[in-house]
Amino acid sequence: MSTDFQPVSGMDLPRFAGVPTFMRLPHVPPGHEKYAEVEIGIVGLPWDGGTTNRPGARHGPRALRDASTMIRAMNAATGVEPFVRRRCADLGDVGPNPADLMDTLERVTAYYTDLAAAGIRPLTAGGDHLSSLPILRALAKDRPLGMVHFDAHTDLYRGYFGGTKYTHGTPFRRAVEEGLLDPKRVVQIGIRGTAYDMEDRDFAKAHGIRVIPIEECVDRGWGDVMDEAMEIAGEGPTYVSYDIDFVDPAFAPGTGTPEIGGPNSLDAQRVVRRLAGLDIVGADVVEVSPPFDQGGATAWLGASILFELLCVMV
Repeated sequence: MSTDFQPVSGMDLPRFAGVPTFMRLPHVPPGHEKYAEVEIGIVGLPWDGGTTNRPGARHGPRALRDASTMIRAMNAATGVEPFVRRRCADLGDVGPNPADLMDTLERVTAYYTDLAAAGIRPLTAGGDHLSSLPILRALAKDRPLGMVHFDAHTDLYRGYFGGTKYTHGTPFRRAVEEGLLDPKRVVQIGIRGTAYDMEDRDFAKAHGIRVIPIEECVDRGWGDVMDEAMEIAGEGPTYVSYDIDFVDPAFAPGTGTPEIGGPNSLDAQRVVRRLAGLDIVGADVVEVSPPFDQGGATAWLGASILFELLCVMV
């Protein structure tokens, strides 16, 4: 394995020194001479144009980059050394247009289309959850994907404010309608909280999307739930989307739409480890909102989940 794609070790340079990149990996933006050699690219998507209440997730990638400098080279729980197995790099950020939602959707899809054409699998740090839709438009151009979705919310609503189609509460409704997701290979885990109505759940039921509420997760146990999730996703290409509000706000307060009653931070990691063996074509961690964070706890948890996702992607 080329040393070009190894992270800077904290044994060689203190973690508070140097320019922060995701997990201290080399910065290899599009156009770089090494870009074609990257196998898994970590991408920042600093955009929260779909947020309907508390903004701030546009600042998530910067906080996640800084927190991820604490990541070391080996996953001690699983023994996986992702930087040995695959050539990984920080590809930089997708440049959004914060004044134009539709233009940003197009920019993001174009960016990830080029990335996929280069044979790079993306691991994305958002950004609000609408960010997932333009990524899926790029990755699912040739065939619909399965999806394992960790969240407190389904994000399956028809629209907001009289029919606005593009918010962080609608991305997966649009993805199913556009044929980007195979609904029978989609599982949503940890859903909870109060509701406007049951319109999103009705859509899920009508299309064969498996929704597993938090109460069922706790009653059955996370291991049993993840066995079912793996069976639903199957052997086909699969996307993984991880909203940080899946985790209880006691452990992840820095998010725009917190819901009490979620898993603790250890279970938040362990469910990702159970994804080993899936054909993961892309993944994201979204809705980290630094303005609501306390002491960087949410950013550190989010960076840790990015690392866990990277370990199962390799």
